[in-house]
Amino acid sequence: MSGRNKILIVAGVGVLLAGLVAFNVRSRRNKGVEVRLETVARRNLVATVTASGKIVPQRKVDVSADITGRIIEIPVKEGAIVRRGDLLLRIDPSQYEAGVARAQAALSSAQASVVQSKANRDQAKRALDRATELRRTNEQLVSQEQLEQAQTSYDVASALANSAEHQVEQGRAALKEAQDALAKTVIRSPMDGQVTRVAVEVGEVAVPGTFSRETGLLMTVSDLSVILVKVRVDETDVVRLHLGDSTSVTIDAFPDTTFIGRVTKVAQSAILQQAAASATGDRAVDYDVEVTLDNPPKNVRPDLSATAKMVTDTRKDALTIPIIALTVRENKPISTETAPRDTTNGKKETEGVFIVQKSMAQFRPVRVGIAGEEYFEVLDGLRPGDSIAAGPYQAIRDLKDSAKIKPMKETKNGANAKKA
Repeated sequence: MSGRNKILIVAGVGVLLAGLVAFNVRSRRNKGVEVRLETVARRNLVATVTASGKIVPQRKVDVSADITGRIIEIPVKEGAIVRRGDLLLRIDPSQYEAGVARAQAALSSAQASVVQSKANRDQAKRALDRATELRRTNEQLVSQEQLEQAQTSYDVASALANSAEHQVEQGRAALKEAQDALAKTVIRSPMDGQVTRVAVEVGEVAVPGTFSRETGLLMTVSDLSVILVKVRVDETDVVRLHLGDSTSVTIDAFPDTTFIGRVTKVAQSAILQQAAASATGDRAVDYDVEVTLDNPPKNVRPDLSATAKMVTDTRKDALTIPIIALTVRENKPISTETAPRDTTNGKKETEGVFIVQKSMAQFRPVRVGIAGEEYFEVLDGLRPGDSIAAGPYQAIRDLKDSAKIKPMKETKNGANAKKA
């Protein structure tokens, strides 16, 4: 075979391949983009905020020591039910009993000094009176110097008596302080509740938690009559919460039960996640939200993991579209008289959906309201019965205006609802 014939054959094969490629592209264009179609309809919507947290009692007291000493008795265990005033812990009182005895002895000594100083003062007073009387009767009997010495002796004796009385008061205060320290060797429950934590053992040394709360913690008493779920809500969601919002709560320890509660507290100040801020340079801002359970389980415990789904708004018979159908496109002003009113307010990008008419996709700006689990509320831009492209996500994201589409077969599971 000559070289010319080989070149012609290669060229022919190339032309054939190019024709096949062009045919496949044209065929795909003729087929259109496969999308799932859905009709705009009315539904009941429930908007929720979901957050995770833990079970906490409405009130709890961390018991710590006010004095230093070795623990000699802990008559309660974790889980024990206690009443206000019940004995929780006892610290070795030996040194504090000695302190009381020492303060009592010092007080007795001060009281004896008071008696002695008063006697000296009375004696000095009588000597002063005699010298004054003799001086008044006959100036020759008592000199002026002797009279001044008697006066000075009386003044000194009076001052010593006053000092002794103040020492008695000081002794009484020291005795009271020593007795108070002795009383603190016995720690009793500050309220009715349940012992939910015992952090020490007999033989350990209890220290005041002056600088570290954890270091001084002995045990925790909790009031479990009212149970709360404390969750952290992101700053973008917390503004939608209100006191009294209905809430459904799931507790990991009770997987088959859903508990009902209500929002009873929304924090006014944020919790800054310092670790996240230092790692990324951005601040993760969350707010504490408390949900009170109406009928908590009897054997619930603090710190159990829980998830709260808080209802923030509801709509009955609202016009809706699937969440996955909503997408964002560059804003193109609508000037035709037949087109729906522009809802973009002059923004560079606008939210909307693709209306399907005669197998063609036309982008339509819409204004949405609250979001349910799978659907958005439509406030403007659509009418009931409109057919829209509702998935899959990749097709909606890449879909072009005026593109030809082809309905795809529905699957049982469907696509995950997400905003394109």
